[in-house]
Amino acid sequence: MPSPSASPDRPLRIALVADPYIPVPPKLYGGIERVLDFLVEGLAARGHEVTLWAHPESDVPAELVPYGVEPHHGRVVRTRELLQVMTGLARRKGDFDLVHSFGRLAGMLPLFPSSIPKIQSYQREITPQNIERAVRLAGDSLSFTACSTNCRRDVSHIGKWDTVYNGVRLADYDFQPEVGPDAPLVFLGRIEQIKGTHTAIAVARATGRPLVIAGNVPETDEHRRYFDEQVAPHLDGEQVRYVGPVDDVQKNEMMGRAVAFLMPIEWEEPFGIVMAEALACGTPVVGFRRGSVPEVVEHGVTGFVCDTAGEMAEAVGRVPDLDRRASRDRCERMFSDRAIVDAYESLYRRHIASQSSP
Repeated sequence: MPSPSASPDRPLRIALVADPYIPVPPKLYGGIERVLDFLVEGLAARGHEVTLWAHPESDVPAELVPYGVEPHHGRVVRTRELLQVMTGLARRKGDFDLVHSFGRLAGMLPLFPSSIPKIQSYQREITPQNIERAVRLAGDSLSFTACSTNCRRDVSHIGKWDTVYNGVRLADYDFQPEVGPDAPLVFLGRIEQIKGTHTAIAVARATGRPLVIAGNVPETDEHRRYFDEQVAPHLDGEQVRYVGPVDDVQKNEMMGRAVAFLMPIEWEEPFGIVMAEALACGTPVVGFRRGSVPEVVEHGVTGFVCDTAGEMAEAVGRVPDLDRRASRDRCERMFSDRAIVDAYESLYRRHIASQSSP
């Protein structure tokens, strides 16, 4: 018979762990920190007791355990940060019903021998050897989530896995039911080869649509050279414009005015929160068949999944025939803050119940 800890309506005591590099919520860039922000807020609003290990400048409706050693790089510094989490969790493991880490898997190492339910979430490439070692040490007390099914494709056979998508705070994005006939295409992301900014430009040229490019150019010689050689020569201030990094207000306005958001990625991107942001505004997504794009975009309904730049240009011509309400509805159903909090809360209760059963 399940113990009281498995009761379906009992408030839970949850420890969440974030990397210490960016505050929760982030002041500028920080995808997973935005997810953690609404996750903490949503869980607290439902009566759960939440404790968050995170950057000292975090501001959440929960107990904050600040940690981190600037400048956050180098073996000695990273080891000190890891020890801060390890010792903190070990000292307080009796305070929680479940520990959920979005940080480094090794941070939960002292808890592996214990039966306390543990969840490790991945938003990045996953190393099979690390998962194998962790499962050997922790057994069934440890389970995993990935932000897309594609993200965990090489490790799903090792341990227990669930897909829980990333998402957006839906109230931060205004649904735009229609746009004008001359509405632009939008590209938003880091300006680098694997994000496909150059392909977005080629698609805009092929379709005759204006293109607005937003995002930062990473501070490396490689990325600066990419911008100078493959992006800057095409900027004319009219058909192709670069507006630099944008804040949340600018992003909402820019996405809402767009006829489509372009996602011409050249790598297996684990999720891409920017796609959910576009859908929240009602803006269809036209992307390449890489990473999570086929999971996020419902082909022919909320956008198009393509294999070539030519297909992408052809798809842009079909976007005006789509119902923008379908994009907003899909975001609300699958990628909204409520949907993500629901998914994690359900997972917590299932995992706790599985550990409580004889």
